[in-house]
Amino acid sequence: MRDKDLYQKILGIESPWRVTDVELFLEASPGQVIVHVELEDGTPLSCPHCGRQVPGYDKRQKRWRHLDTCQYQTILSAQIPRVECPEHKIVQTRVPWAEPGSRFTAMFESLVINWLKATTTSAVAQQFNLSWSAIDGIMQRAIDRGLARREAEATHKHLGLDEIAFKKRHNYVSIVTDRETGHVVHVARDRKKETIKSWYASLSEAQRTGIQSIAMDMWPAYIEATLAAIPDAEHKISFDKFHVAKYLNDGVNAVRKQEHKALLKEGNGILKGSKYFWQMNPENMSTKQRRAFKELRESRLRTARAWAIKETAMDSWHYISRTWAKKAWLRWYGWAIRSRLEPMKKVARMIKKHLWGILNAIVLRATNALAESINSKINMIKARCRGFRNKQRFINAIYFHLGGLDLYPRPVC
Repeated sequence: MRDKDLYQKILGIESPWRVTDVELFLEASPGQVIVHVELEDGTPLSCPHCGRQVPGYDKRQKRWRHLDTCQYQTILSAQIPRVECPEHKIVQTRVPWAEPGSRFTAMFESLVINWLKATTTSAVAQQFNLSWSAIDGIMQRAIDRGLARREAEATHKHLGLDEIAFKKRHNYVSIVTDRETGHVVHVARDRKKETIKSWYASLSEAQRTGIQSIAMDMWPAYIEATLAAIPDAEHKISFDKFHVAKYLNDGVNAVRKQEHKALLKEGNGILKGSKYFWQMNPENMSTKQRRAFKELRESRLRTARAWAIKETAMDSWHYISRTWAKKAWLRWYGWAIRSRLEPMKKVARMIKKHLWGILNAIVLRATNALAESINSKINMIKARCRGFRNKQRFINAIYFHLGGLDLYPRPVC
């Protein structure tokens, strides 16, 4: 088989395109194989946008990098016709081996995408001798394809809305996840009310109506945007158990710090080194830890009383009926507000204000645990990439790895 026929076969080049020549450059660094491809004479030309058959305008020389041939870098080279369309003016025709705007064949981009899923951008750049901007272009095209292929009217019944830090100093992005599929649905550039409202506005009326629950923390911007945009949102917004537990733990820790400081002045160090005991689940403690903590929690310490208030609150999540759950939480609120423990009273007031959303979470069995898992994966991506300077690249990485998108170019030759 001649080299032209060989490359015609392995590249999947079909009529009206054909391989006309194959050149090997051993002196180049790295060595290159240049595969010359041309369009057969007399082939009808059409506009790539509207498909209308139109006359040719001129030709432009283009190159695309393909998968390596053994140790040699392989380049496709072709004269690509441009056509003159009455509607779209002068445009370049499409080629079957690459997508518009790409300097790489579909097969090469697919290979790079596979590598990007498994390792860092710097490792991929070194492996393929590519610049960061070239890899960023491949990733951006992959994400654009994936988002475009999503069903325009797909309904997400159970959503999670959470934030994650892009950088320090309160620089956040907001993550919307589908709690059924585990995929990231949307990444907002901040956590402002108007930004979240604009995303809701991009959904169709059927999509907004189809949302049955939205698990979130108690960030006012999220609450206000959802109440304004989602029908019957006051019965769908669910304040996540994880975040309520965090507020309660913070309250217990504040009581512990105040009491520890007072006891140290009296020469009593009973609370020294006990910080994490009050935040741990006793079931996860070792036997030694359980014994040590039993003495503390059964003492007359103010911290022990705060811990008991916290544990009673967490037990209230086990109800099924909204009525009985509300009674239990209001009974708990009465205890907490009379506790004379100011940090716990502060948390109690906050919980009472948002009790409606907590009751929704209990009745709907809505939890944002998946969002916390997503945040953990995002932090792993950040650590693997040693952080991001550019917010858009950070957002792209989230979509690429966690969006559940169909990233690969079509057709693959």
